[in-house]
Amino acid sequence: MAADDEPIRIPITDVFDLHSVPPRDAEAVVEAYLEEAHRMGLKALRIIHGRGVGVQRRMVRAVLARTPFVVSYSDAPMEAGGWGATIVTLR
Repeated sequence: MAADDEPIRIPITDVFDLHSVPPRDAEAVVEAYLEEAHRMGLKALRIIHGRGVGVQRRMVRAVLARTPFVVSYSDAPMEAGGWGATIVTLR
């Protein structure tokens, strides 16, 4: 296995910035982040996906919509990123 194939270890906190994740990996990484955050008992998260043209935002929201332990999600308040971030509430 080449060094490039090593999994990236990302600390699980209540804020996750997707800017450090290659776009091709983002969906799987968001799914894994949500699973781990839920396992750790976190209830309120902020996923920073950036503003751009909305591709990452739509992908994040599609993952959230199909994740059974997600209670709700919405744009972050302006001071926390506005529509460039999504606030998530977990069960």
